[in-house]
Amino acid sequence: MMRVALEAARSALASGDIPVGAAIFNASGELIATGHNERELNNDPTAHAEVIAIRRATERLGDWHLTDHTLVVTLEPCAMCAGAIAQSRLQTVIFGAWDEKAGAVGSVWDLLRDPRSTFRTEVRAGVLAEECGALIKGFIQEVRKKD
Repeated sequence: MMRVALEAARSALASGDIPVGAAIFNASGELIATGHNERELNNDPTAHAEVIAIRRATERLGDWHLTDHTLVVTLEPCAMCAGAIAQSRLQTVIFGAWDEKAGAVGSVWDLLRDPRSTFRTEVRAGVLAEECGALIKGFIQEVRKKD
């Protein structure tokens, strides 16, 4: 599943977006939707990979309730994405690399497992973390070379 998200992440490189990818699977393991960062592509600060994948999944299913679905993403979700995950009722989130600066699923904050939350999401962290992190670090190094 993480390999699908990594493939989506690589698609972001063409538009100059940070290579983060996401994929949503149903309970049977069928791929429902993918997304990658499109902030630069669409000049939209909310166009994170998770939000794009959630929008595509709900369009395909005709329902905003993604209960019994799993989101797989290459980078720990931020606060905005964690909120979208909770609002769409995703059952499970699997992520690769930790985001020590803005992560909201265990590193800086833990919004999805906060005891005050009305909906709980299972979280699995660190899946192919080195490969996911290396993709982002490589992109950042290339950007810094150009500056």
